Amino acid sequence: MNMKDVTIVKREVEGTLIPYGQVVNLMPGTEVLVTQALGGSFTLNVNGNLIRIDGKDADAIGKQPIQMPVDKISNINEAFSEELLWEQLKTCYDPEIPVNIVDLGLIYDLVITPKPGGFYHIGVQMTLTAPGCGMGPVLSQDVENKLRAVPNVSDVDVVLVFDPPWDSERMSEAAKLELGLF
Repeated sequence: MNMKDVTIVKREVEGTLIPYGQVVNLMPGTEVLVTQALGGSFTLNVNGNLIRIDGKDADAIGKQPIQMPVDKISNINEAFSEELLWEQLKTCYDPEIPVNIVDLGLIYDLVITPKPGGFYHIGVQMTLTAPGCGMGPVLSQDVENKLRAVPNVSDVDVVLVFDPPWDSERMSEAAKLELGLF
């Protein structure tokens, strides 16, 4: 444990209990350990429980929001690309695993459908590492929110699928190295 990662909650903040997906409130004065700060969200250890808070609430734990790929766009008219969608998806993390959902192999399909006026509908089929994971709705919402932030994306549909079942063979080489699976 690194003592610089221990902090005190400065204001009431809503979080999600991992892996159950239940909403909880952290009260000012609560001591927390920041265990993960990836993809714009923070995973906190609070009295032995893991709680995820949104990046927009970084100030509640004395941190700065993490910049996303879409935050770096300077010319909005040239911003949309499939590459940017994948970059945004790589900012989505399972709060218990320090590897993004793309490298974990959780994204099965990404479909881009042009709409009138230069807008796009994005369809995503994704899975979870375990079908009963309570974080499924949280991860799905994170994917939707991150893709909606891309300029000219008007609609996003995320569908959780479990066929074929996920296994570690779907992981990228980098993910396997990160998790020590070689």
